[in-house]
Amino acid sequence: MADRKVATVVSRAAEQRVRLPLFKARWLTQTFVHWRYEPAAVQRLLPHGLTAGTCDGSAWVTLTPFAMTALRPAGLPPTPVAFCETNLRTYVRLPDGRDGLWFLSLEVTAPPMLAARAIGIPYRLGRLRIREQGDIVRYTGVRAGGRPSYDLTVRPGAPVVPDDLDVWLTSRWRAFSLDPAGARLWETPVEHEPWPLRRAALAGFDQTLTAAAGLPQPPAPALVHFSPGVRHVRLGVPRPVPGRR
Repeated sequence: MADRKVATVVSRAAEQRVRLPLFKARWLTQTFVHWRYEPAAVQRLLPHGLTAGTCDGSAWVTLTPFAMTALRPAGLPPTPVAFCETNLRTYVRLPDGRDGLWFLSLEVTAPPMLAARAIGIPYRLGRLRIREQGDIVRYTGVRAGGRPSYDLTVRPGAPVVPDDLDVWLTSRWRAFSLDPAGARLWETPVEHEPWPLRRAALAGFDQTLTAAAGLPQPPAPALVHFSPGVRHVRLGVPRPVPGRR
């Protein structure tokens, strides 16, 4: 669209090779629901050293549920293990301009994923489910303890050639986290093929994850994407961000 002004150029293809991955996986049946926010509303949730990224003058927050399959340490064959994950994320940058994701929450059905909390990735257990019913996909989830929750139904549309905003909202090649002591910022690199994207229409949506994360009630979603997924995910070894203690 002609009125879109992307503040930071983001690459649709991976910015770096993850030559020695810690894990490999597939991310499948993935939906992205994107909201605009005032940058200040997002910035107050970020640690020192990260700045809310903006596009079209807005910070953005995205809810994205998906299925994780074939997760295994690098060097081992794929496994039949599959589980659901849902993250609520925003887009951030370091003082040197490098961009990435900051997770406001992460729900997962696989207890071993909680090990990543050691570097501050905020995994929590939840009851999550993905159901494909004809031409719609329904995602439901509730965090252990009974709240927050979401119920999302989408109708995937035709494939699209991603424009600048589509790429900005879906393509990120590192995630940041803050260790539980608040002493060290960590960076986890990721590599995979470009997302095959489709537009998607909401057929039903209710959620309380944004409020639980400390965000104001969002307006109607500005944009929704669906992707059948990426099958060659390489997750690198987390490393401390230089100069941040």
